[in-house]
Amino acid sequence: MKPIRIAAAQFEAKNADKEFNLAAMSRLVEEAVRQHADVVSFPEVCIPAYSFMRKSSREEIHSLSETVPGGASVQRLMEMSGDFGISILAGLIERDGDQYFNTYVCVDGDRLVAKFRKIHAFISPHISCGNEYVTFQLRGCTCSILICYDNNLACNVQAVAQLGAEIVFMPHVTCCLDWPIPGSGEVSREVWDRRHEDPISIRQEFMGPKGREWLMKWLPARAYDNGIYAVFTNPVGVDDDQIRNGNSMIIDPNGDVIAECNELGDGVVTGLCTPEKLETSMGRKHLAARRPELYGEILAAPHENPVIDPSWSLTK
Repeated sequence: MKPIRIAAAQFEAKNADKEFNLAAMSRLVEEAVRQHADVVSFPEVCIPAYSFMRKSSREEIHSLSETVPGGASVQRLMEMSGDFGISILAGLIERDGDQYFNTYVCVDGDRLVAKFRKIHAFISPHISCGNEYVTFQLRGCTCSILICYDNNLACNVQAVAQLGAEIVFMPHVTCCLDWPIPGSGEVSREVWDRRHEDPISIRQEFMGPKGREWLMKWLPARAYDNGIYAVFTNPVGVDDDQIRNGNSMIIDPNGDVIAECNELGDGVVTGLCTPEKLETSMGRKHLAARRPELYGEILAAPHENPVIDPSWSLTK
């Protein structure tokens, strides 16, 4: 791994408005360049926006989908990447034949470096699950991608670490949801709308168990346990009929947050990732100590009808 500066970006997307969202992304790419970033990462399905799709018909999702890499949005990302001289990662709905996927792409100039299809897709019955992990070389680093709920299953992060990933990009649309977890729940639109007059109340919501406090229960553990850099991105502000907290961040292989965006709106932060922390991380030592002959069959045992539902209701 070579030293690399990675930017984690967040913004308030508009439903089904790709032009608005891509324009917002372009401004954040420019800011990432000012921060001397080599790479900038955006949230899950940020190009068309995402949460509203839980109420979308198959025809509506089709109208928002694109081919990869030939679609207009990926071509636009390539133009941005070339213009600013920075690698860009972002999410969209990919169309492949008669199937649709929650896909995250990495571009560097006019080159599609990698694409990954979310393997635990759940928001719509019209969006299919991907079936493979991906690792790729980006500016001297071995990287991988896991999208949102994929990261809640610790085995997925371990899998890509064992495949050689040093940096895992983790685009999300999460937090501030009505989960059966103590302290969780939605943030009211009124509190968000009054964020400038009353920033204390919104920060209490975002930083507490509805938002950051929940992330800190598991996200640093994924980085620490596997000795990887984790790049977490998440939208901020109004997300369809809900509010998101942002808190986009970069976590090092020791489980420490080295950069975090606490803006109450669009923003980007940059962190320097270096090989020294990988080499001395406890997670790398723990992976090397594995004895799969003891539990390989147990972990590989299939189970019927896997439940991919983190308590969001599907609307068909």
